[in-house]
Amino acid sequence: MDIKYPVYQPSLKGNELKYVTECIESTWISSKGKYISNFETQFAEYLNAGYATTVCNGTVALHLALLVLDIQPGDEVIVPTFTYIASVNSIAYVGAIPVFVDSLPQTWQMDYHDVELKITSRTKAIMAPHLYGHPCEMDALLDICSRHHLFLIEDCAEAIGTKYHNRHVGTFGDIAAYSFFGNKTITTGEGGMVVSNSKELIDRAKNIKNQGISDLLYWHDAVGYNFRMTNICAAIGLAQLERIDEIMANKIHIASLYEKAFENTCIEFHGQEENTFNSYWMCSILIPHARQRNDLRAFLNQSGIETRPLFFPVHTMSMYSKFAQTDFPVASDISSRGINLPSFPDLSNEDVQFVTSQILNFFN
Repeated sequence: MDIKYPVYQPSLKGNELKYVTECIESTWISSKGKYISNFETQFAEYLNAGYATTVCNGTVALHLALLVLDIQPGDEVIVPTFTYIASVNSIAYVGAIPVFVDSLPQTWQMDYHDVELKITSRTKAIMAPHLYGHPCEMDALLDICSRHHLFLIEDCAEAIGTKYHNRHVGTFGDIAAYSFFGNKTITTGEGGMVVSNSKELIDRAKNIKNQGISDLLYWHDAVGYNFRMTNICAAIGLAQLERIDEIMANKIHIASLYEKAFENTCIEFHGQEENTFNSYWMCSILIPHARQRNDLRAFLNQSGIETRPLFFPVHTMSMYSKFAQTDFPVASDISSRGINLPSFPDLSNEDVQFVTSQILNFFN
């Protein structure tokens, strides 16, 4: 069956082609050029953050954040089991130990009560992914980090535009990581950003991401990596950023249509809590029973509607199962019953109406 309603596709209706063409015509196509600095500056301004530096993808952004904070082998980093695998992989890259916590049933975000229970003498940081566009409970996490002297890393890969108490996520913790993959709210194709209010941390990130180069040409003062973004990718990102308010408004409208359609039904829509702003990277639902999910997805696929299951709990995967010392009932339940629906910003009212009608037909 041909897919007529994909889960996601980017909206490339602005200056993307114009800016990329300028890169090619100028020959500035690698990791130097005006679009790099412009994208970094304007992204930091959008967030009202202190500093930002581009990288080649979101996973690298998380890896770099951990390197910048000097997280060492054997250190423990608390992370929800219900998250995308990149959150946990980045912890493994630096040799640290992921310590899994459960999720909150209302928001699907990491359970800060469980975080408190999992802190040990080896805990160095909390990694807080803002899943599917909804923010974590930042006041509680900041309080825990302050009392236990821990770093707070915000994984904002899915949360561009998300706010907590009217403040952008990514500006609360010590350092934050963003993704601009093709299915993100704004995209560079592949790309990421590291953000912090600390100039010292961003300066260190710039050093590490660029082969540890110093002010002296070809003199390197640290073991570094090539984590740089290209000028072409930054050009796309800048064009996307110019339209972020429009893109965000479309996504919020789509989410409101889904939410209204599922009122007073057996479908639970992933909405937002008081004093939060869900950017709805993905519009997602919970269905009554896990056993129904595969049949529902197959039914929708017959009508050309693509869906995806929510992330599997990372502690259930073979390479990380040894780190799971407890059960995670909330995360397991959400994961087993959850589905991502078509959520791209150019989805029409009629498209949403068709998708929701097909879902409700399945249960009637």
